This record gives sequence, C-alpha cells and structure tokens, in this order.
Amino acid sequence: MKTFLIQASALVLCVASASALAAPGTVLRNDKLYSQPSAASRVAANVPKGASVDILAKQGGWLRVTSGKSTGWIRLLSVRAGAGGLGGAGLGDMVGAATTKSNPSRVVAVAGLRGLNDEDLKQAKFNGEELSRLNAWQATPAQARSFAAQSGLKTANVAALPAPQSAQTSSPWEAN
Repeated sequence: MKTFLIQASALVLCVASASALAAPGTVLRNDKLYSQPSAASRVAANVPKGASVDILAKQGGWLRVTSGKSTGWIRLLSVRAGAGGLGGAGLGDMVGAATTKSNPSRVVAVAGLRGLNDEDLKQAKFNGEELSRLNAWQATPAQARSFAAQSGLKTANVAALPAPQSAQTSSPWEAN
C-alpha cells in the first residue's frame, strides 16, 4: 500500500509541476493552432483574438499552447506573453521579450533572425520543394509592367550601383 501511495504522490507532483511551467499569454490576432510547429501541418483548432492561452514550450518561431480544450502550435508573434501582456516569471519572461511592444521613440539595433537559434541554423537543409513553392509566386516582367500600368506607376531609370571594392577597415563595426 505504501508503494502505491508513493507512486501516486509522485504522479500528482509531476502533473502539478508541469502545469506550473506553463506561462499565461494572450492571442494578438485570429490564428490557428497547428498539430506541429509548421504551417504545413494539420490545423488542430482556431483561436480568436484576445483568447487566453497557456504557453507550454517554444521551438524556433513557434509556441506550444493550450487554449480551452485544444493544444497545438501557434506562431510566436501571434501571442503576447504574460497576464494582460505584462511579463510574468520563467518562460513568460523569455517569450515576452520577443512579443512585448517596445517604445517606438527608442532605436534598437537587432542582429539575427527572430525565432531562430544556432542549433536551428546548424540543422537547416536545402528544400527544393519549398523553393519551387516560392518560385511559383514570382511575377514575370510582363505581369509586373501590367500591374504597374494599372496602378498608375511610371517608369524611372535608376543609375546602377558602383562595383564593389575591397573592404578597408575604417569603421569599428567592420572589425567585429
């Protein structure tokens, strides 16, 4: 009997600690919950703007969240972490740093890509199918001219950029 109580207590403790890791968040726009962290995966549910979610995990540019009875993956930029958008503790603070609005009067330099880390980049592989999908959106020169003419745009000749020259370290930024 003691063994059963110990195992049951351990299970309850694990479930309680797992829910304690969840951080609150608010959905910023109508969006979908996907079964996997990919827009090409199956849609698990729809979540409306303003819905409360519990943030369970982050992977690249995706958050695993629970909304009501549904659990799935949503784009990182579709969720503001924290209760009412205010930073909480733990995971909420990490996500909040990427999703909280900043002061528009401050200029901040950002290097890199949001949602990607070194491990994601090291595992990147060429995907010919995705490249083909991207190329399908390409407009022909005739389509571009037609669109410009319909929009009242006029042709302008722009001088070509000068040919690149060898770098000379004249700026402290180039030394970094």
